[in-house]
Amino acid sequence: MAFIQVAVPVPLRQLFTYTHDSALEAGVRVMVPFGPRKLVGVVVETLRKSESEIDNSNKLKAIEMVLDHQPIVDGVLLKMAQWLWQYYHHAPGEVLHAMLPVLLRKGESAGPTPQDMLMLTDEGKKTLSASLSRAPKQNACFTALTKRAMLAIEARKQFGAPAVKALVEKSLAVIKEVTPEFKPGAWLSTLTMAEKPVPDTEQSVAIAALNRQHGNFAVSLLEGVTGSGKTEVYLQAIEPLLREGKQVLILVPEIGLTPQTVSRFEKRFGIAVGVLHSQLSDKDRLQVWQRAKAGELGIVIGTRSAIFTPLNNPGMLIVDEEHDESFKQQDGLRYHARDLAAMRAKQHNIPLLLGSATPALETLNNALSGRYAHLQLTKRAGGAQSTHQHVLDARDQPIHYGISQGLLTIMRQHISAGNQVLVFVNRRGYAPALLCHHCGETVTCKRCERPYTVHKAQNRLQCHHCGGMRAMPTNCEACHYNELVTAGTGTEQVEQGLASLFPGVTQVRIDSDTVRGKDKLHQTLDAINRQEYQLLVGTQILSKGHHFPHVTLVAVLDCDGALFSADFRAPEKLAQLVTQLAGRAGRASKPGEMWLQTHNPHHPLLQDLVHNGYGHFARHALMERKAASLPPFISQFVIRAEATDSSLAYRFLQDCKQVFTQAHAIEISGPFPCLIEKRQGRFRFMLVCSHQKRAPLHNALRLALPFLQALPQATKVRWSIDIDPTDFS
Repeated sequence: MAFIQVAVPVPLRQLFTYTHDSALEAGVRVMVPFGPRKLVGVVVETLRKSESEIDNSNKLKAIEMVLDHQPIVDGVLLKMAQWLWQYYHHAPGEVLHAMLPVLLRKGESAGPTPQDMLMLTDEGKKTLSASLSRAPKQNACFTALTKRAMLAIEARKQFGAPAVKALVEKSLAVIKEVTPEFKPGAWLSTLTMAEKPVPDTEQSVAIAALNRQHGNFAVSLLEGVTGSGKTEVYLQAIEPLLREGKQVLILVPEIGLTPQTVSRFEKRFGIAVGVLHSQLSDKDRLQVWQRAKAGELGIVIGTRSAIFTPLNNPGMLIVDEEHDESFKQQDGLRYHARDLAAMRAKQHNIPLLLGSATPALETLNNALSGRYAHLQLTKRAGGAQSTHQHVLDARDQPIHYGISQGLLTIMRQHISAGNQVLVFVNRRGYAPALLCHHCGETVTCKRCERPYTVHKAQNRLQCHHCGGMRAMPTNCEACHYNELVTAGTGTEQVEQGLASLFPGVTQVRIDSDTVRGKDKLHQTLDAINRQEYQLLVGTQILSKGHHFPHVTLVAVLDCDGALFSADFRAPEKLAQLVTQLAGRAGRASKPGEMWLQTHNPHHPLLQDLVHNGYGHFARHALMERKAASLPPFISQFVIRAEATDSSLAYRFLQDCKQVFTQAHAIEISGPFPCLIEKRQGRFRFMLVCSHQKRAPLHNALRLALPFLQALPQATKVRWSIDIDPTDFS
């Protein structure tokens, strides 16, 4: 009899021992009984102990079924999982659960799943492509099929669904369900190197430095101003790796960036790129996972969770826009994909490249202190000029739909010149509040005690904290007066206002309300670049790495809120946002400018950004952080607690504080309310624990956890641990 340690997907920070008639390899999935349920767990190790050495061995349950013939979690990913649950003090089973595609968590086969393949019929093999000369997309698809059969999903993506449908209807092609045979390095047969631009001096230095790192672990920060050609550096740095049959994993922060990035890599190298993001079906995600694991994909591009994708022959990891907050998971397993990428690159002994125009202060500090290689691109590619930034004093000016009179004049100049104007508003909806014109009472979400956001197009109110919705009221609930007015400005109101201020000028609104649905954002961005719109109104979705060659003006309507936030990271986030927004203008031959509309024009943060740029701001901010003993010069973790009774959450954290007072070196702040004190009907508090060094902090938490779990209130409140927090809301 063998004793098997299994990670079971339950919120308990331990492994569970089961029996089996023989030893099992680490990384295979097993079906195990857990109370009345049957769960899919992952084998972590086979204990090398006899029955007499195992406590209560006669009470252990047996594994019911072994689901895999060979490990689906390889040695590197298993080590990464162990590091994850130790560093983030999380349940091992939930860690391994999060690393697997959904279908594998449910016990589906890890073997190749049947896929729809598009291939020529016998009639198609006898047909000449010239017969399709009047239908160029059909002709292109047909020509590609004469070389090899294609995945139907890839054919539709590359040539369009109508072209594929037409070939099938003409009996020239057929779609068959085929169980694929994965071949490592199969993509090498289609690998081609398209013509590439000659890199400038700074790009050449960066590419040469990265090429010297191949085959060794190293972390590099590529700090390049917006539009400096960071993606071109990525392309030329991975080219020799692809030629050698090595795989490259690239993380991007947003789904919206995926299509343009994928398109650029596919055009350069002529190979299919694996794509992973939340809009894919579970089946599609599993197929990409299987193909990457088998080594059939040379490049995989995905969002945060793609860091768990297995690779057969890894050569490099790249994290694009590494500063972006979306790389940090904010619930469940609160990992940071950037930090995990460094851990994984070390395990594989391969280089990691972090790219950003506005690097996170933690990353910049590592580069300036010599822990990371520091590569810089200080000029825009192709001779494009840097965006000129200005502060616009909105005081005492007439305001129309949130836009000052002076800013409207500047917008008219750019629009009359035939250029595009991007108007940034950091709030979706029509207005952030609805209030009574008579008594001033605000219509508030009772579950969060925050004002509802007005969505006028749908004639409803929505809470952006809990997602709750209600119909638009006609009377004040406090005084029953029938005149309700909106306060503040959102994207919907700006869009409506611009329609009246600029009649006849085409415009588009881009926020999470308007780009829902598969490929909607991608299609809208394509339309913008075809100059179908002159006015672009949007939220942060528009700030993240998009290339708009015809935008010459970026107007930021309200940046004052972030200047006075209680979060010490707020200035860094604002500086990154402003700099990224400035990078959307003047990216081609047309010069660009950005205007920051503010009622605090002399604020030192805005003045520093406008006159000295993000690089100067960030280095000065690091000095301030060091003087104030804040991250990255100390380590932190946060214990959050929430309950419908605020006193329960508060008392639980007070008891936690008592447990930690025994570790005298640790600095403890709180408990105090989170920045958003109430959400979804629960009151939220936090306890912030800090130390100059990471090891003593983690040791204190490790020793305290059993006592925290045993506290009387521990089962009465929801509580969680957030290591290296980036958000205190």
